[in-house]
Amino acid sequence: MPLIQTPVRFSFANLMLILVVIATTAVASAQIKPLPRPVPAPSLSGAGDWLNVSGPLDLKDLRGKFVILDFWTYCCINCMHILPELKKLEKAYPNELVVIGVHSAKFATERDSENIRQAVLRYEIEHPVINDASMVLWRKYFVDVWPSLRVIDPEGNVIAEHRGEITFEELDDYLKRTIGKYRRAGTLDERPVRFDLELYRRPDTPLRFPGKVLADVAGKRLFISDSGHNRIVVAGFDGQLQAVIGNGVAAQRDGGYDEAGFDHPQGTALHDGNLYVADTENHLVRRIDLRTQRVSTVAGTGKQARSIPKRARTSPRIQPLASPWDLWVHRDDLFIAMAGTHQIWRLSLGDRVLGPFAGNAIEDIVDGPPLPPSPFQTGFASFAQPSGLASDGRLMFVADSEGSSIRAVPLAGGPVTTIVGTAGLANARLFTFGDRDGPAAQALLQHPVGIAYDDQAKAIYVADTYNHKIKRIDLQPQVTVSTVPITIDPPLHEPCGVSVGDGVLYVADTNNHRIVAWDMHGQTAARTLEIRGLEPPAKAAVNPFGPVPGAVEVKLPRTAVRPVDGNLAIDISLNLPPGHKINADAPVSYAVQAGRPGLVDDSVIGRPIRIEQPGERLQIRLPLRVAEGVIPMKLHLVFYYCREGAEAVCMIENVAWTGDIDVAPTAAAATLSLTHQVR
Repeated sequence: MPLIQTPVRFSFANLMLILVVIATTAVASAQIKPLPRPVPAPSLSGAGDWLNVSGPLDLKDLRGKFVILDFWTYCCINCMHILPELKKLEKAYPNELVVIGVHSAKFATERDSENIRQAVLRYEIEHPVINDASMVLWRKYFVDVWPSLRVIDPEGNVIAEHRGEITFEELDDYLKRTIGKYRRAGTLDERPVRFDLELYRRPDTPLRFPGKVLADVAGKRLFISDSGHNRIVVAGFDGQLQAVIGNGVAAQRDGGYDEAGFDHPQGTALHDGNLYVADTENHLVRRIDLRTQRVSTVAGTGKQARSIPKRARTSPRIQPLASPWDLWVHRDDLFIAMAGTHQIWRLSLGDRVLGPFAGNAIEDIVDGPPLPPSPFQTGFASFAQPSGLASDGRLMFVADSEGSSIRAVPLAGGPVTTIVGTAGLANARLFTFGDRDGPAAQALLQHPVGIAYDDQAKAIYVADTYNHKIKRIDLQPQVTVSTVPITIDPPLHEPCGVSVGDGVLYVADTNNHRIVAWDMHGQTAARTLEIRGLEPPAKAAVNPFGPVPGAVEVKLPRTAVRPVDGNLAIDISLNLPPGHKINADAPVSYAVQAGRPGLVDDSVIGRPIRIEQPGERLQIRLPLRVAEGVIPMKLHLVFYYCREGAEAVCMIENVAWTGDIDVAPTAAAATLSLTHQVR
């Protein structure tokens, strides 16, 4: 589809009907497509709130940078797949590229800026995001599918586009072939920029965006996927911490509990003394031997699958996976909700055979025979981002998130059916959702992610994630949906996991960073399960001053300075380019390295110290431990400056003065005066 064409008028609902036809279903990506000729980029005005930045951005403020607009919606698995590829690109081109996420919502809940903010934190997005709830920019840039990219050059023109998933390698190759032209023309601005990220202000909590919870009745314990902390937490039903599995750092690493690494794990399944883990962003299935306390990998290569096998394979470790989201064990079969390929897979734990079990890999809600001879054949069952699994021993129940449906897959063979959902609709199956209880034919859900089966009640409990509710589906005498009357403060916020144990419903209340326990047979009030002894993982603190680029190295003038009240006074004058100013809302900091210990007070050595009320003249006072002598020193200064009227786009300057300072009580100068000219 060409980028610029005659505008077409259509409603939001009609737009959704069009999108259901062209939604991305293939796993493989295509190379980015240059436009036949550059097209002036439409402005970013007219959309909604900005996140990860101190104020709205204007493309003219980013002139000189490559800008990639990523049109996404946070429910979409294909959009999730592209985020780590963009993050690699941002790290590869920190001074030449700015990525802007244009969040164009599919679901009603996704139009809320606070919910998008939580998604930005959950996915650890480090670039500006704009809430395009009314799809203003979507229409301006003639986007027709999630995810889509538009590439804007340093001169403000759209020069390339892409539909669907893409890899870092493909983007990197395109920029390598393109960037030299603008560098030679002198239109590429390679000064680093800094944005006010949400993660700088995030609170650290014992749990962080827990995705799933599994109740082990026999062991009277919970297995909690502490997804945002990249670990598994084991706690008793009484809340006593029993174990923490994983060191908290996103990594692919087998080994003992303290050394193992996960990357945003989700669903778990318990079988024969082993806990199996859907290690989602590693695209792996892991096994935790609870007796030996060792973690190993049982399936996947650690790379996202870019194609779908026609048949099962006997070597699970060489078969790539795509975002395994939940697990369920039946006898010796481990079933996998493979969200990235819209299928259910099966791993035989006995003979180690792995492959698709149900789903033709077309993203849709269609009932029928479970598995075609080859992927993408119609006339077979289709799923849409399956994210939760449960079973009564005869049927496997699937929370099919993107179709807001609950499906049933016979374990012994037979057609896939829909218990509650949209399979019976002639069209718009992926875009029909809501919050309605009642008989199955009338009920509506909104992007359910978690599911659990209560054998005693013969009922299914569903984390109706985007409705911020837990729903109960009674299967007899007829299928009926009702809202579970959970009362708690604050209310549930995008719960993603549910599990039943000893008459208690446990809920992974994802955006509230907690586990909620609700007595299914008692009073309606619920409680937060306090996990005694659980702390956030030890890791390097987020630098509140943001990224620090390579410093401009300057030689300190050899100057004699007398100390004043035990301090070395340093005054710095900053000469900015015309039309620029220091951004007083952004942190200005300095750090000191002394050539020999014992000369400067340890409290200011090697750590960034924020300067309050920064301007173009800065005053620093270094506490000295000596009154006389030569002090070898390196002084780093990091500050942010912006064009007048464009405070949301800060350029970063990092200057490092190095040299010797003569401290003498009889020196004429009481201040070391430095001047820095910003290029």
